[in-house]
Amino acid sequence: MSPRVRMALLAVGGGLLALVAFLLLGGGAPEAPPAGLPDPGALSGWGVPVLGYVSIGLGVAVVGALLVPVLTAAGPRSELSGRAFRAVASVRWLAAAWLVVCLTEIVLTYSDLFAVPLRNVRPGTVWDFALQSDQGRVLLVQAAAALVLAVACRWVLAVRESAFLLVLAVLANLPGVLTGHSASSGSHDTAVIALALHVGPVTVWAGGLVALAWFLREPSEARSRAARRFSGLAACCLGLTLASGVVSALVRLDSPVDLFTTAYGAGVLAKTAALALLCVVALRARRTLVEREPSASGVRDLAPLVGLELVLMSVAAGLGVALGRTPPPVGEPFRTGAESLLGGPLPDPPSVGNLLLSFTPSGIGLAVVLLGTAGYIAGIVAVRRRGGRWHAGRTVSWFVGLLLVAYTTLGGLAVYSEVMFSAHMAAHMVLSMVAPIFLVVGAPVTLALRALPGADVPGGHGPRQWLSSVLRSRPARFLTHPLVAAVIFVGSLYAVYMTGVFEALMQNHLGHAFMELHFLIAGYLYFEVLVGDAPVPHRPSYLARLGLMLLVTPFHAFFAIALMSADTVVAGDYYAMLDRGFATDLAHDQYVGGSLTWALGEIPLLIVMVVLLFQWFRSDTRDADRHDRQSSRDADADLEAYNRMLAGLAEHDRTSR
Repeated sequence: MSPRVRMALLAVGGGLLALVAFLLLGGGAPEAPPAGLPDPGALSGWGVPVLGYVSIGLGVAVVGALLVPVLTAAGPRSELSGRAFRAVASVRWLAAAWLVVCLTEIVLTYSDLFAVPLRNVRPGTVWDFALQSDQGRVLLVQAAAALVLAVACRWVLAVRESAFLLVLAVLANLPGVLTGHSASSGSHDTAVIALALHVGPVTVWAGGLVALAWFLREPSEARSRAARRFSGLAACCLGLTLASGVVSALVRLDSPVDLFTTAYGAGVLAKTAALALLCVVALRARRTLVEREPSASGVRDLAPLVGLELVLMSVAAGLGVALGRTPPPVGEPFRTGAESLLGGPLPDPPSVGNLLLSFTPSGIGLAVVLLGTAGYIAGIVAVRRRGGRWHAGRTVSWFVGLLLVAYTTLGGLAVYSEVMFSAHMAAHMVLSMVAPIFLVVGAPVTLALRALPGADVPGGHGPRQWLSSVLRSRPARFLTHPLVAAVIFVGSLYAVYMTGVFEALMQNHLGHAFMELHFLIAGYLYFEVLVGDAPVPHRPSYLARLGLMLLVTPFHAFFAIALMSADTVVAGDYYAMLDRGFATDLAHDQYVGGSLTWALGEIPLLIVMVVLLFQWFRSDTRDADRHDRQSSRDADADLEAYNRMLAGLAEHDRTSR
C-alpha cells in the first residue's frame, strides 16, 4: 500500500471516528422515535451526517487536485503536463463521485426530515423536496456544480483554466452553510457569513494539504516551490479560519460558560484543540519543506507530518459536520413575526443617543471592516519592509471609509435601517456615495500591487502578476468601463426600489446583507473610475470624468423626487408586518427618506469635485515639471528649434521680397 493511500485511509478514518463519537456524546445521533410515530430508519439517520462528511472530503479532494497546477506552474498560460495534468484529470472521477453523493444526500435528507422509510420514498416527492426546500436546493446546487466540474475538466489544458475551475470548486463547498443548525442563531446573516468565511478558507487549506501530498516524491526543487507557495496561502487561511471561527462560535453561544456546560460548547472546544494542534504541526511541516530542502530519501521524515495534518484537518471536518447536527445554545429566540423578520427584537424609538451608540451584529459589516483593516495594515507593513513608503493621507482616508461602513452596517444607523425606510435610505447613501469615496482615495489596489510578492521563478507569475492579470481581464474591463460603472451605480436605484426587489430582499435575512454589499461595490466601482488610481483599462480624461459625474447626478435627483411624490409606499407590506410603535406614518417616513436621498447626494458631489480638481491640478503640475526637466536635459532644444524655425521663416520672407 502506497504512503498516500495509507495517509488517505488514516485521514478518513480519523474524521469518521470523530464524527460518530461526537454525535453519540453530543446528542446529535439518531434515536428511535416513540411508539406509534414514523421512523425513517437508522440508515437515513446515520447516512445524512456520514454522507455530509464524505461530500466535504470529495469537495476538498477536488480543490486539492485543481490546486496542483497553481502550486507549480510558472504562469497562468502554462500548459498542464506531468503530475499537474494527471491531478486535473482525476477531477472527473472525484467530481462524478461528489455528484452521486449529493444526489444520494437529497434522498436521505428527505427520508430523515419527513420520517419516511427509504422503501417508501418516491422519486416525484424527492424531486419536489429538492426544488421547494432550502436543504434540497442547496444539495441540488452542489450536485450541479459537481457535474460542471466533472465535464469541464476534460477541456482544461492550461493553468488559467484550472484556476477558474478551482474558484468554482471552492464556491461549490459553501452552499451547505445556508442550512442546518450550523446556520441558525439569533443573528442569522452573521452566522451564515461567518460560517462561509470559515468553511471557504478551511477548504482551501485542506485542499492545499492534499495537493502537497502529490509532491512528496517529487524532486526537491518542485516540492519546495509548492511548499513556499502554499505557505503564504495557508497563513491567510489560518487567520481567516481562526477569526471567523471565533465569530461563528460567539453568535451561537449565549455566554462563554456555554463552552463548558453544553454539548455544542464541548464540540467547539474539541474542534479548537484540533485546529490548534494542526497549526503546530503545519508550522513544523512547512519548516521542513521550505528551510531544510529535504532530499528524496528524506521524504519518509516529511510524510508523517503531512499525514498528521490531513488527519487533524479530517477530525476538525468531522467535528464540524457533527456540530451542524447539534442544536446550538442560541437557537431561534423569536416570539413574534417582527422578531423573526429582523433576527432580533424591535429597537427602541430613535433618538440621538440610540442613533449614535446602538450596535447590531452584521456579517457583511464585520467582514468588510475586519478584513479591510487587517489587509490594509498587512500591506503597509509589507511595503515598509521593502524600504518603501505609503502616504499617511491615504491611510487616514481608508480608515475613515471603514468607519463609515461600520456605522452604516454595525452602528446606530444600521439598527434602524431595517425598520425605517428613511434610515435605510440614509444608510444606502452613505454606503454607496460617501464611504466609497474615502475607500477609493485610500488606493487599496495600488497598495496591493506594491505589497504582494512577485514571481518566484524567472518569467513566472506571482500574486502581484495574478492581480495585474485580473485587472486586465475581460470582466474587469467591462465592469470598470465608465458607462457600465455609471449604469450599475445609478441603475440599481431604480431596479431595487421601483420594483418588488426591495421588499423581497428585506424579508430575507441575507437580503439586507446582499444590498449592503451591492451598494458598497457599486459605489466603489463608480468612484474608482472618477477619482481612483488603480491601473484599470478605461481611465477617461479629467474633463470626461467631470462630465460623467454631472450626467449621473440628475438621475439621483429624479429618483429622490420620485420617492417623495410617490402615492404608494415602497415595501409597505414589510413595514406593516413590523407593527412598530414609532414612525407609524409610512408615507411620511418615505418622504423623509427621499429628502435624505436628495440631500446626501449633494455631499459626495462636492467631495468628488474637490478631489477631482485637486488630482487634475496635481497631474498638470507633474506634466509641467516633467516638461521643464526634459527641457533642461535637452539644453532648451525645443526653444532653439522654435527660434530656428522663426529665423527660417524670416529668411524666406526676405528672399521672397
